[in-house]
Amino acid sequence: MIRPPAVAGRFYPSDPRELTRQVDDFAGGASTKLSALGCVVPHAGYVYSGHVAGAVYSALEIPARCILLGPRHYPQGQPMAILSDGSFVTPLGEARIDATLAAELAQACPLVREDAVAHAREHSLEVQLPFLQRIAKERLRITPVVLATDRYGPMEALGRAVAEVVRAQNGGVLIVASSDMNHYESEDVTRAKDEHAIARIRALDPRGLYDTVHNEGITMCGYAATVAMLIAVRELGAGDAKLVRYATSGDVSGDHDQVVGYAGIVIW
Repeated sequence: MIRPPAVAGRFYPSDPRELTRQVDDFAGGASTKLSALGCVVPHAGYVYSGHVAGAVYSALEIPARCILLGPRHYPQGQPMAILSDGSFVTPLGEARIDATLAAELAQACPLVREDAVAHAREHSLEVQLPFLQRIAKERLRITPVVLATDRYGPMEALGRAVAEVVRAQNGGVLIVASSDMNHYESEDVTRAKDEHAIARIRALDPRGLYDTVHNEGITMCGYAATVAMLIAVRELGAGDAKLVRYATSGDVSGDHDQVVGYAGIVIW
């Protein structure tokens, strides 16, 4: 199927030239590139979190194949939904779905179901694509999965399946967890809560992140995707993680009473 853009002109520019300029500005920083297993990248509008996402992508060697895990913000669709054929369209062109890798992942984790409805309006993966398209160019192939489960068991099953299929490729696959951090509390509260969640991510502790999010009431929308990514990268031998950049919406809006946190983290 061809999945048209849902948030072009709202979360990021719909004009290809302006979008290219923004992505290049945000992702033009690092001179040395890291070969990573996974990363955490925010998915708010580029005006708020584009500089955080760009800091992550500019720090990485982006392979041709990427598994994208993100939250499903809307109620419709399967709790673990994949698209396994076709492409996502952005103003920069088509991002082709990796049909082979998607089929292998669906087979390795039967909880993952083919579901176009879950992906139709979801922005958490779409906003990553212009960065990946600009860096990886036409060679980019994506495996998109959105999640709406709050149970650890399915997250673990997905993470183990991701590790299984990536291991079979002998590397060359980046696992992207799309997530914003705490939502709509004060700057001080959000930064404190986000520090606790980030500490668990940097410790490569998926169960610890899950428990911290639940026990401390952290409204991290993509924590399920991040837990699954952490499980996968641990099984693939990850040994370290780095916080590349942190920011809040208050840095842009000037409203520090109700902010959203954004963390950019790379794992290798």
